[in-house]
Amino acid sequence: MQTTPLPRSSRPRIGIPVRLSDSTDPDPRVAEANGLFDFIVDLVRDGGGEPVLLTAAGEALEGLDGVVLPGGGDLDPRLYGEVPGDSCYDVNQAQDRLDLAVARQSIDAGLPVLGICRGHQLLNVLYGGTLIQDMAPGTVVHSEPAPPHGAGPWAWHDVQVQAGTRIAGLYGNSGLSGSDGVSVKIASGHHQAVARVGGGLVVTAVAEDGTVEALEDPARWVASVQWHPEALEVPAEARRAPFRAFVEVCRNRLAPR
Repeated sequence: MQTTPLPRSSRPRIGIPVRLSDSTDPDPRVAEANGLFDFIVDLVRDGGGEPVLLTAAGEALEGLDGVVLPGGGDLDPRLYGEVPGDSCYDVNQAQDRLDLAVARQSIDAGLPVLGICRGHQLLNVLYGGTLIQDMAPGTVVHSEPAPPHGAGPWAWHDVQVQAGTRIAGLYGNSGLSGSDGVSVKIASGHHQAVARVGGGLVVTAVAEDGTVEALEDPARWVASVQWHPEALEVPAEARRAPFRAFVEVCRNRLAPR
């Protein structure tokens, strides 16, 4: 007797590479990054997606509908041709291998990819760009000093995301929309930033001091932000909206398989 295959779940399966650094690390930023990872998983699930935790480089992405590249420690500067400086923290080559493998395979497979903070920087390096290893103080505060025994509070500033871009589409009505794009008040906490933009990427948002805050590949659904939309201190709707919208982008790929 023939049977009819069960329909695939309407919840898009979204891969997220796990964090490999231990929260017991004496640097409090590691535990903070691991907590933010958990927030991303929860927001993807709450937005209607099915989070799939990816644990090994080269892990098959078959059956996924999208990928989120989360925040974390600094990329090894050797990946973009530089010697690591003293400011780098939590450089983890196994993490770099995992995240880069997931990013490469996802792009090759045509999956939507959203990078957040480290994920933003990683995509830029993957496309051949470079990073500022430690930002000099400027007119915009991008991170607040950490207390002696904990992670620092967020720095807050506005970013204007260009109209018609993928990130503007993720925020939609949760930001202040105008003819020039979407204004978003962001939670910022980074000491590194994009230096040379990778080939094939375009800048879609900058801070007032010129810091690259968002990138995208106009040829495919690959986009990234330097800030932390998942931070608990972000207003609830602005926190949920980009993840809900990204899940919808991924849902549009669903088809009988």
